[in-house]
Amino acid sequence: MTYPVKMDVKPEVDAFFDEATNTISYIVKDPASDACAIVDSVMDIDYAAGRITYDHADGLIRNIKERGLKLQWIIETHVHADHLSAAPYIQQKLGGKIGIGSKIMVVQDTFGKVFNEGTEFQRDGSQFDALFEDGDTYMIGTMQAFAMYTPGHTPACMVHVIGDAAFVGDTLFMPDGGSARADFPGGDAATLYDSIQKVLALPDAMRLFMCHDYGPNGRDIQWETTVGDEKAHNIHVGGGKTKEEFVKFRTERDAQLAMPRLIIPSLQVNMRAGEVPTDKDGNPMLKVPVNAL
Repeated sequence: MTYPVKMDVKPEVDAFFDEATNTISYIVKDPASDACAIVDSVMDIDYAAGRITYDHADGLIRNIKERGLKLQWIIETHVHADHLSAAPYIQQKLGGKIGIGSKIMVVQDTFGKVFNEGTEFQRDGSQFDALFEDGDTYMIGTMQAFAMYTPGHTPACMVHVIGDAAFVGDTLFMPDGGSARADFPGGDAATLYDSIQKVLALPDAMRLFMCHDYGPNGRDIQWETTVGDEKAHNIHVGGGKTKEEFVKFRTERDAQLAMPRLIIPSLQVNMRAGEVPTDKDGNPMLKVPVNAL
């Protein structure tokens, strides 16, 4: 696959850090027009209280309105297991199309069974406006963006490349953070290594924007690096580490990790493009499967 990389296009990228989930959402603006996209939005949840709010999403909406921008896309890099998407809430306020990788259908099939969703839950990706295949392109104003299929963390992960900026989801972390786990249903460490190599084959100067950062060793939160920096310094894959080394480390490390705090609400909401499921009377309702994850 030859991807249409355009390093001469330099989108304006604004980052919004959500402290509760260590997630970074982005507004990506076309420098030649007022068009923009949002990547990986966050909906707030107080899980213990069962209360959903929209402070983080309202910050994105406010920024776009204040700058007079037009939202064309709301991109999900994958079905997140650690935060809830605010995509439909933002779409209701600002418009735009919600897009995710076409392998969302694999995720929907897997977790539709885990959550005993029944036949009324559509497993065909129809909750989303666009389902991307590897290499698919789309426009944000005058900028051509493309989706790169990067499974391993989940079966539906995609990196979105917009000019000289790539939004990597959970495929990579900052160099001192390494990589994401590969032990969720449908995940695979060897596949993740191959996907990371695809990202590292992009030009060295390509800007990489993380979906998460946890400030390892007490450093300040960071979210931007480059392909060259990751190739040289990433603690899990940099410096020419082999696939065998990576798989051994990742498998042993993943076996020690607890489940993400918000995995149960996140999967139910995110496989529906950010919509909260309802009970038979139409009331918002989340399920807790027992011994199923």
